[in-house]
Amino acid sequence: MTEQCSFLGCLLLLATLTACSPALNWRDTPLPESSVTALLPCEADHARRSVPLGGVATELTMAGCEAGGATFAVMLAEAPASQASSLLEGWRSATLANMKAKDVQTQAFSPKGSLALRESVRIAGSGQRADGQSVRAQAVWFARIAPGGRNAQLVHLVMYSERPMLEAADTFFSGLKLQ
Repeated sequence: MTEQCSFLGCLLLLATLTACSPALNWRDTPLPESSVTALLPCEADHARRSVPLGGVATELTMAGCEAGGATFAVMLAEAPASQASSLLEGWRSATLANMKAKDVQTQAFSPKGSLALRESVRIAGSGQRADGQSVRAQAVWFARIAPGGRNAQLVHLVMYSERPMLEAADTFFSGLKLQ
């Protein structure tokens, strides 16, 4: 009977510990070949690819993962500083159009070290995934002068989820580090 009680006690303890394990296990994730570190809630996958940004093929560095019912991604591209405003606007418009966004709320977003641009914003909105399912999005776009001072780094963070997750988005956006 004592062995059974100990076994049941261990199962109860294991169940309790499992229930307490966080769905969002935040960790610093540096973007390769940049001085940007994002705070992501899971181990990130990394990728680089060429994308058309402002009609010009541009190398995009990405890191992202899924956790707690949400997808988190951070993206960075380098472009001439003189084009930062128009490229941020275009990137935001394309993202919102792609998800058929509605009920979009916009506010200024300028982390320490970023350029003071009207296009540096944080949005919250709803829309559709590619499969037609409903999705909520929290996203930011901003630019900063790239190390070396000749170009701008355009930065985009986004979180997609089925339901609003404001606290997770706040943690994600405020955890960004620019060196």
